[in-house]
Order: sequence, then structure tokens, then C-alpha cells
Amino acid sequence: MIAPLRVEFCGEWYDIAHPADFHVGRESDLVIDDNPYLHRRFLRIHEDFGLWWLSNVGTLLSATVTDASGQVQAWLAPGARLPIVFPQLSVMFSAGSTTYEFAIHGPKDYYGTSSAIAGSGGSTTIEPIPLTSSQRLLIVALAEQVLTQASPGRGEIPTSAEAAQRLGWPMTTFNRKLDNVCEKLDKLGVAGLRGARGKLATNRRQRLVEYAVATRLVSADDLYLLERNDRDRSAPAV
Repeated sequence: MIAPLRVEFCGEWYDIAHPADFHVGRESDLVIDDNPYLHRRFLRIHEDFGLWWLSNVGTLLSATVTDASGQVQAWLAPGARLPIVFPQLSVMFSAGSTTYEFAIHGPKDYYGTSSAIAGSGGSTTIEPIPLTSSQRLLIVALAEQVLTQASPGRGEIPTSAEAAQRLGWPMTTFNRKLDNVCEKLDKLGVAGLRGARGKLATNRRQRLVEYAVATRLVSADDLYLLERNDRDRSAPAV
């Protein structure tokens, strides 16, 4: 018999055992939120071919899925699915201005991080991405509420104007740096940060936060950058 799974969200645990068919969404087995931007049924955990699978049964939203180390990442688009083959998976997605995260815990004898996720969602092995100090600071400002969560849960993503004010940057500076970091990641193959040719993607701030947090591009250890920026801004001019 297939081994059971456990799902963690906002400090609560859900057990999934054969022959369960478990859904995540606004009106599902795991009720994420009453957010009207969230599908009633968005993600499905189910059995097939002797494995547990994570499927996107929504029509608009996508999810970012990584292993516990953040080294393997998949972007799960509507209609895509992937097998759950790691001891722990982090699942992140955005609906409106809110980003959500939950964790899937499997048996310890699942495959190690060196194994690749196989599935129609498309997966990549993460290589180190060099960021300038201001690019990292920008991402941390956008991801601040997500990074301060003690367990997988939810966090609001600030608007560009709110993030620029948090950093003390003019809007032109913030937008230019956001363009630069999105373009850098897009060239490295990160999906969802650019729209059609010559057109920026909508919701790119949310997608940037999803990718950066899920792949450990930034972490709670980087929150000191905001504190340092606050100190620098308040320091008297010499």
C-alpha cells in the first residue's frame, strides 16, 4: 500500500492516506482562505501508478514547487502534475496580493534531492544566482511578510509603491531595479516574470517572491538587510 502523506499549513496538519483524494483551495479539504482570487479547488493530491501526485486542477493560477533544499524547482501550471517523490515539498502560490505556502511531508525513504522531479509541470535544478546588494534588498522588501512566517502560511505582497516607500527609494529607482532583477532571472529560465515580447508580466512581484523564497534565493537570514537600510536612512548626513 502506498505510504501516507502529511500536509502542513499555518501550524495545522492534515493526514492523507490511501485511498484519499485531497484538494487544496477556497472550498476544499484544506481551506486556504476565502480569497476570491483563489480557485475553489486549485491543487489536488491523489494516487496514480503507485505514486502520490500533485496536480493543478485550476484554470488561472500556477504554483511553485521545490524540494526541502530549494535546489529543485517546478512551476506547476494549470493542467500540469508532478509525482511527489521527495521527503518534503514546499508549495507556494499567489492569489491577488497574497502569497500562500504549505508543505507536503512524505516518508523518509523517498528519493533524495539529487533525483529530478519528472512531470509535465517542467522542472529545473537551481544554480546559484548572483544578485547585487540592491537587487537582494528589493526582493527581501517584497518578501518580508512571507519570510517572517514561523511556519508555512500566508503573507501579503506589498505594492510597488509600498515597497519603494519601505526602502526609501523613488518609484523610478524601484521600477528600474525590479525590471533588472526580473530580466536577469528570465534570462536564466525562470518562468512567469516576463509577458509577451516587449511587455512585462502581470503579477511579477508575486511570482518573484514565490521563486525567491521557494528556491532559497532569499531567506529570513536576509531580513537584516532591511534593518541595515533603515539605519542607513536614519543616519545623520555628514
